Amino acid sequence: MKFFITGGTGFIGQALLKRLLEAGHEISLLTRSARGREHLKDKVRLIEGDPSRPGLWQEEVVRAEAVINLAGASIFSRWSKRVKRKLLESRVLTTRRLVEAMASSKDGPQVLLSASAVGYYGFQGDEEIDESVTHGDDFLAQTCQAWEAEALKAKEAGIRVALMRFGIVLGQEGGALKLMLPLFRIGLGGRLGKGSQWFSWIHRADLVEAIVFILDHPEAQGPINFTAPEPVTNAELTRALSQALHRPAMLPVPGFIISLVLGEFGSILLKGQRVKPVKLENLGFNFQYPSINQALTDLLP
Repeated sequence: MKFFITGGTGFIGQALLKRLLEAGHEISLLTRSARGREHLKDKVRLIEGDPSRPGLWQEEVVRAEAVINLAGASIFSRWSKRVKRKLLESRVLTTRRLVEAMASSKDGPQVLLSASAVGYYGFQGDEEIDESVTHGDDFLAQTCQAWEAEALKAKEAGIRVALMRFGIVLGQEGGALKLMLPLFRIGLGGRLGKGSQWFSWIHRADLVEAIVFILDHPEAQGPINFTAPEPVTNAELTRALSQALHRPAMLPVPGFIISLVLGEFGSILLKGQRVKPVKLENLGFNFQYPSINQALTDLLP
């Protein structure tokens, strides 16, 4: 199968590329610059271009059978006005240009898998959230709404659209776990705030397999939660990490400190969502790592 992928050099993208290449698929990868990507040249077709702007790169999109959109600036920083604009535009404009290219040819791609996030739901306390729950109204929720709205425009051209609402992705080489481990390894970890906020997570290997699964199931479309079936609270995650590393975790970080240092982004860490992967489970997807202890046992040998 021929794929066109954005965001393929990131934490999730690298693992997905490896999986698709092992399966024998042909991949065109959009990158702003091929410099530093020489190790990929023998494996994928590198396409240079700015995904947020129209360009020659769009001609490559119509040659693919499926498009996977993982592009978007990292949310892990203090959100100034400039950063918030970058977070929004990197998602909305890239998706808009992709859909424009896909819809320009009847012989173009027939499926779009576009990343989103569980931040779509906003903060809903202890409520269990499935794909039918409405959106929130904070900045991240509004960003996800705008992001998804651009992807859904592809439906007007008869293209199947799956909105992949990612939870916090756990893996060895990056993501949230990479940020958390240094302090926990030296015994300085602890819960964030009260620790009662929900942490909807997924092992990176399960996420990649879920993407492949969705590609193989044409009935899968619309919003799909990419989270493990057993979300945990921040306090439960803290205990699990402490036990997995055989280190104490008795230094909680007060909520006001997180808010002071991280500003608006701090609310993401202090509130969270209790998200369930109802659509994936109803479709018959089997998680290899359904519990946080199973995931950490694999990731922290």
